[in-house]
Amino acid sequence: MIKQLSLLRTAVFASLLMTITNEVVASETSSTYDKIWDYAKLYESENGNYLNLSGRLQADLADFEASEGDFEDTLWRRARFGFKGRYGQTTYHLEADFNLHSSIPDTYNRLTDAYLSWKLPNQATLKVLKHSAGFTLDGKTSSKRLLTAQRNNLTNNLWFTGEYFTGVSLSGPINEQWSFNSGVFSSDPSDEVGFSNASYFGLLSLARAFAAGGYWDKGDIRLDYVYNDTHEDQNTRDFSQVVSLNSRLQKQQWGLSTDLAYGNGDMGQQDVWGLVVMPHYQLNDMLQWVVRYTYLDSKGPGGIRLGRYENEIVGGRGDRYNEFYGGVNLFLYGHKAKVQLGAQYTTMENSGDSPDNRSNEYDGWGVTLALRTYW
Repeated sequence: MIKQLSLLRTAVFASLLMTITNEVVASETSSTYDKIWDYAKLYESENGNYLNLSGRLQADLADFEASEGDFEDTLWRRARFGFKGRYGQTTYHLEADFNLHSSIPDTYNRLTDAYLSWKLPNQATLKVLKHSAGFTLDGKTSSKRLLTAQRNNLTNNLWFTGEYFTGVSLSGPINEQWSFNSGVFSSDPSDEVGFSNASYFGLLSLARAFAAGGYWDKGDIRLDYVYNDTHEDQNTRDFSQVVSLNSRLQKQQWGLSTDLAYGNGDMGQQDVWGLVVMPHYQLNDMLQWVVRYTYLDSKGPGGIRLGRYENEIVGGRGDRYNEFYGGVNLFLYGHKAKVQLGAQYTTMENSGDSPDNRSNEYDGWGVTLALRTYW
């Protein structure tokens, strides 16, 4: 039985916290936050060279309850620290991920960013070594700037959630409307820079920006294509090809983000396709409302993973997934410091006659209070 009182308690606590925080922040000025974040600037020259601290700290209070069980926890979602700088046309970034739930000698997890990049004469950017390989709507959006507490489950299933891979990429404008991003990456699962223990995947994205018109003030549509040379030791999903058509549109305070994506399964993975529709409304500089619908379908049973916290309740896979999400974002200092509160209702079905297949089904509610900051 779903423990609705526990979910309600979490939502009430989060609402009170956001209300109190809103009153406090309203009395502050942006200059106060500017002064705090200025401490991350270690060096800056007149000709644009600089050295800054970089990182992010993210925490979740999650309460998920379903017919199949429940999960409740307060945890550090991400903790990263490093440095980013520029000298001339060269940018360098070194950042590591840490597990704050481990004892001090064991807190280090892995390198995330460890790259050099150069701005070329044609305004393209060349980047080498370990960096983010982004595709799909939420896969190419940094966790620092997500509009929901977690990435949508279409991205979670098709995107390569390791995110940071050793490789080379080239991105930049083609003309005033069109731009591109391309790259070849190692699927090596190394926690540092690695080339040898797996294979490779290639990424190509083409984007078209929309000028202001009757239906939008700004927007873009992007086609992402990934070819993945699947390998048993890889740090990628078991899809040989992934295609995503995703878009973002903005009209005054209204916004709409969408994603239609397909993955060609390999190594026992079923083919999967899905759709995400995410309207959002910016009430003012501090408050934003977000609604999201996610649908996933696989060609056969057992092709779809549940989301992060639902997966703690039911670890198996299904073949049809629906999620309805509603949330509010409180921006204390833009995306650099924000509070996100989201509630979602999720179902997953799995075809097949065996009791094991039916046990992978899911029907439940979840509430997440997320604290996000980066520098």
